Amino acid sequence: MQIVTLISDFGIKDHYAALLKGAILNLNSDLQIIDVTNQVDTHDIRQAAYFLKAICKKYPQGTIHIVAVNNFYDDDFEIISFEYKGHYYIGPNNGIFSLAFDSIDKDEVYKIAYDEDDEDLFNLIAHGVSLISQNMSITEVGPPLNHFEKKIDVQPVQTNDEIRATIIHIDKYENVIINVHREFFEHIQAGRNFEIFFKYYNPITTISKTYADVPIGEVVCLFNSANYLEIAINNGKASSQLDLLKDETIQIRFL
Repeated sequence: MQIVTLISDFGIKDHYAALLKGAILNLNSDLQIIDVTNQVDTHDIRQAAYFLKAICKKYPQGTIHIVAVNNFYDDDFEIISFEYKGHYYIGPNNGIFSLAFDSIDKDEVYKIAYDEDDEDLFNLIAHGVSLISQNMSITEVGPPLNHFEKKIDVQPVQTNDEIRATIIHIDKYENVIINVHREFFEHIQAGRNFEIFFKYYNPITTISKTYADVPIGEVVCLFNSANYLEIAINNGKASSQLDLLKDETIQIRFL
């Protein structure tokens, strides 16, 4: 059974996620649709890109990933599809995929073509999923794309001895996720000691493996399952307790 994942800003109050899943299953009822989240902040493609990067590698080759966020970004919106490292992706041409992956070839991205008299978002996405799930080549879902929209993500600023990073996400547990990937951190660190500064608190000087590495109520810093740096409180709520908000700066100094 082929897997389809869904990331959207549809929310859980309204029927939009169910409407999309119904349109998909109406064309192929043998698919397994998994909700990653339907509670992306409205139109927040950067948050959606973080979720996509965090989950896609955990799914088997051939999985179809739908990102339905900020869908009506333009009067003449396009729904696109492409294959990347053995996975298939479908979503709006609004820059979301350029934030998630930095090496997409525009010539390998295609606009999903459907009935010109029916440009309904749900039907467009469902049509693309149906074609891909029937083992149709990605080149047959529609014409090549004329323009692949790219966005520039917020990147950490580095020197030899410092990283100025940004809080990119606060999760349900109020853990604070920072735009510093493990590989990037370890490359700059080069085995040196470090201090992670935030607000007026004492700096963090240790990267832990789990939340339980510190006593309950204590601050902990670790790399999460997506390998991004995270500040948390064991059994606590780091964002509200430490007054850390999305888009704020975190400073890392290497000694």
